[in-house]
Amino acid sequence: MEKYQTTITTNAAEHIVNANVEKVLYTGKTHTTGGRDGSSRSTDGKLEVKLSSPGSTGAGTNPEQLFAAGWSACFIGAIKLAAIKLNVKLVNDPAVDAEVDLYTTDSKYFLQARLNVSLPGIPTDVAQALVNEAHQTCPYSKATRGNINVVINVVE
Repeated sequence: MEKYQTTITTNAAEHIVNANVEKVLYTGKTHTTGGRDGSSRSTDGKLEVKLSSPGSTGAGTNPEQLFAAGWSACFIGAIKLAAIKLNVKLVNDPAVDAEVDLYTTDSKYFLQARLNVSLPGIPTDVAQALVNEAHQTCPYSKATRGNINVVINVVE
């Protein structure tokens, strides 16, 4: 069983620590102001987005769209790793249409998601095996497992 230590503090020098980390491969850093109707910018300047509440007429994207984009990109990477592991040649590039719902129940906010995965040229049973393996590997899938409702569909 993995041991995790989480520190919540007002001192910027504190960090969230996972006691089992072998090597940190990358740290994404952003600065966000204004919440859902604000903006977010990465510290390296490669990302700069205006934010808007879901369903509003605001000019920006929303956190659910950003989460869907990040998860689908990561999931495609996990599919490519699964193809190597299972010795499957991907005929065409995989595609993932991600849908992330923000919903309420009993006045509490929740997320749920669907990943619709297209693996053109791959038989359905092989595509399902790749998706199953990718879902075990993808860090976003691991982070959401047991925390939100997730449906992963293999689509034509």
